[in-house]
Amino acid sequence: MADEVTVPLLPCASIDDTLAFYEALGFHTTYRQRRPNPYVVVQWEDLCLHFFELAGFDPEQSYGSCLVVTPDIEGMHRAFAAGLRAAYGRVPVSGRPRMTRPRARRNADGVTGFSIVDPGGNWVRVVHRGGASSAPPVGRLARALADAVVQADSRGDLRQAVRILDGALTRPGAADDPVVHVEALVYRAELALGLDDPATAAELLDRAGRVVLTADEARRAASVRENAAELAATLG
Repeated sequence: MADEVTVPLLPCASIDDTLAFYEALGFHTTYRQRRPNPYVVVQWEDLCLHFFELAGFDPEQSYGSCLVVTPDIEGMHRAFAAGLRAAYGRVPVSGRPRMTRPRARRNADGVTGFSIVDPGGNWVRVVHRGGASSAPPVGRLARALADAVVQADSRGDLRQAVRILDGALTRPGAADDPVVHVEALVYRAELALGLDDPATAAELLDRAGRVVLTADEARRAASVRENAAELAATLG
């Protein structure tokens, strides 16, 4: 047999809230019912998700999750980010809903991935199909950054990620790549926003902006700088 299709069925507290979020991402509704039980189906290109509403459901206690494998992870993230900016004025990085950025995942052999956490507390984990594994992180700060990404982006433990990064950032090594230094500071700022600490986020973004880079380093850090600018815009 071939051409089998698996479709995740995910719980939520409100199909209306869930639908509004996925429409913001760019999904369209293919089916919806209120009786005998609230149920909705959304689709984006070939990606189809089903949601069912549960009375008294607590998104904080949700274990709902699914894996999405795509050959164009950057394109998918750009499309979703554009939809979120149009709907919310920004890409939310804290609370529910939120979306992380594509980053190499040390716990996935260095393959790039990002996560969406929807209003029902479901984690939609997107990974790059056929993507080459990134090289193992070199240097103490790079290894700490990779470990922090696993804790926060994959496991949702932002506080543990903060502990890892803060320890590394207070004792920088002479061999640490300045671009990694900027990336670590910007990621730490993103974690601060996730923990509702805008003052710390602003301080970290300022520190990142003062790291001196060569022309080649500045080129390599371009996407990180763009991320920093977007985070700064959320601070007002």
